[in-house]
Amino acid sequence: MPEFIDMLALPYLARADDHLIGWRNRDAVSNAQFRIEATQWRHLLANHSGRNFAVFMQDTIAFSAALFGAWQAGKTVYLPSDTLPDTCKALAANVDGFIGDFAPEWKPLEASSVNAESTAPTVADVTTLNADFIGLVVYTSGSTGTAQAIPKKLSQMSNEIATLDALFGARVGNAEIVSTVSHQHIYGLLFKVLWPICAGRAIHAHSAFFPEDLAAIAPQRPWLLLSSPAHLKRLPESPVQPDITHLQAIFSSGGPLFPDVAAATHQQFGHSPIEIYGSSETGGIAWRQPLPGIERDDSWQAMPYVDVRLNIEHDCLEVRSPHLPDSDWLRMADRVEFSEGQKFSLRGRADRIVKLEEKRISLDQIERLLLTSPLSAEARVMLHQAPGQRDRIAAFVVLTAAGRDVLGRQGKLALNTQLRAVLADAIESVALPRMWRYLDALPANTQGKTTLAALTALLEDSQTPPSASERPLLPEHTLIQRTDTQVTLQLYVPENLLYFEGHFPEAPILPGVAQVNWALELGRQYLPLPPDCLGMQGLKFQRVIVPGATVSLELEHDMQKNALAFRLHSADGQHASGRILLGGAA
Repeated sequence: MPEFIDMLALPYLARADDHLIGWRNRDAVSNAQFRIEATQWRHLLANHSGRNFAVFMQDTIAFSAALFGAWQAGKTVYLPSDTLPDTCKALAANVDGFIGDFAPEWKPLEASSVNAESTAPTVADVTTLNADFIGLVVYTSGSTGTAQAIPKKLSQMSNEIATLDALFGARVGNAEIVSTVSHQHIYGLLFKVLWPICAGRAIHAHSAFFPEDLAAIAPQRPWLLLSSPAHLKRLPESPVQPDITHLQAIFSSGGPLFPDVAAATHQQFGHSPIEIYGSSETGGIAWRQPLPGIERDDSWQAMPYVDVRLNIEHDCLEVRSPHLPDSDWLRMADRVEFSEGQKFSLRGRADRIVKLEEKRISLDQIERLLLTSPLSAEARVMLHQAPGQRDRIAAFVVLTAAGRDVLGRQGKLALNTQLRAVLADAIESVALPRMWRYLDALPANTQGKTTLAALTALLEDSQTPPSASERPLLPEHTLIQRTDTQVTLQLYVPENLLYFEGHFPEAPILPGVAQVNWALELGRQYLPLPPDCLGMQGLKFQRVIVPGATVSLELEHDMQKNALAFRLHSADGQHASGRILLGGAA
């Protein structure tokens, strides 16, 4: 297969100075600027005795310069998904230094002091990269267990770029890359950094965490959207929509896209998402682009140069691919059914068979049955194991409008009973869920994945409700997702909230000033915000929030602009959004 190994060595030297690398907001970044940044990193790291470096940068262009500079210096880059304290402690045991947006205690390296302009490289100065060099260490998502480190040879990444270019290069053309997902994992890294830079496509430095961000970033030039099921689900409901006049394609990965979400995306944006199936370990395996309609085909087609087959003994998929470190067949935990040639359908995971009181239980089967209920929109179940307690099945359900009506009118116990009844004829009593959590949305990380750690946190970290003698000022809240700059919380609005008093007696609703205060107060609990509130921008209140409501609060701290963006939404749509301007010493 064709290789891109040379482009991984010198993408910024093979093109003219005025070639467009990408955009920081509305400012163009030229190849000459990018070359200076990458060369600064190369010089700094070449003089460092360490070999392994953790890199985390919110800015995709700055990250790319550090990555290519590190490879030119012969260094291996570790790719964490966040910079939370536990993540950094684990990294410290494996790396010799930190680069990027890490806390000062980790002493992140800075390359700005190196004068690269006076030593601008030529093609002759470029180090020839060894195809077998371990250039990258990525981590599994943690959706089926503890995140595992996966080393990647440069040849694996080169081969995968070639596969993507052969499969999608013609249809993508010169489209710019706009993304809702982070480059700090393999999907975002390949689609947002390596492939576009090697192929000469412009990238946008900032990700679109909120739909409003996507509307602001979307260019008046050909562009494609790189996203995930978790992000695509909430885009059509936003009152602020991007200009899709020049949108060329939509890619999605991180999990299967539900047919209703795919249909809503097609209706809203005029494109059926191209879905990518793969893993951190295997890279890309297959793709599909189901078209809306009765004859929807949900089967997956293997990518070029990728071989797939059924392991009959284990009823699982086996893969042989140039995206793997060797030419051996790799058995996966995904159960499949082949239709024709290299086309197959996914039938759940073999590793989601658990044992409870000596009974074999399929978590996939429980989820499928829950989804047959008109009360359930999404469902995840897990085996919860806690010290000193019996193992129990826990269920996490995103409710439909009918489900929310049952919860509101009849209460949680009645809803539990109705959903258990859906399972009773097919699931043994020992396997029925004993713990239930009803959510506005499943927790999702920056990859759009729902991890076991996040689900466990919903069981263990639920906030204690206020006592009946108090009139609370803040909602009960559960942490859904957290990075160093972004937080998603699920809020339950108590009926005895003090803010409802007098606003209004006949039909109480939550005042807008309280919603802004919640964003600021809860933001301070989870993010290192400056102390002073200087003002507000773009405040919008679209839907009222009533007593007993469950809503999601998304927060993003823009450290460069000293602003906290917030968005309140639920299954009914968007309730409020805006930006709080901050100042003073953090």
